[in-house]
Amino acid sequence: MTTTSPVRQIRDISGLLDHASHVLATRMAAAFTELGITPRAYCVLFHAQETERTQIQLAELADLDKTTMVVTVDELEKAGLAERRPSATDRRARIISVTEAGERAVVEGTAIADRVHRELLDSLPQPEREVFVSALTHLVGGLLAEPVESERTVRRARRARGHHA
Repeated sequence: MTTTSPVRQIRDISGLLDHASHVLATRMAAAFTELGITPRAYCVLFHAQETERTQIQLAELADLDKTTMVVTVDELEKAGLAERRPSATDRRARIISVTEAGERAVVEGTAIADRVHRELLDSLPQPEREVFVSALTHLVGGLLAEPVESERTVRRARRARGHHA
């Protein structure tokens, strides 16, 4: 018995988004080597600089598991970019404080992230740039805002959800 494969009626959007996300992440990681940190470390520094936040709060914002967060903060401390300090409001909690060198890294990292994103947008025809960003923003603020429950676990790389890097 010969069967024919079904013909897709709609483009494989999952495959396109997965590929685009992976390639963009590699471009971002390569660009951040100029600064000597990872996009993940930049994301943590960026959010730590905004306001006093605990390691747990930063892990949530950067979408990092506990172990990855500890390793990231260890790297930031070793590089002199951040320090763990007791919280002023809860002595049991530790906040991540950005050093002066860390503040400079955030400024430089923001320029790097903006450059990589600008290169991406500049690769599109001018009329499509705003439409592309608007459509993605609409999707992640709507239908694709939160994962849905499933009997099967969907595994994905733990990384920032496009927060800043």
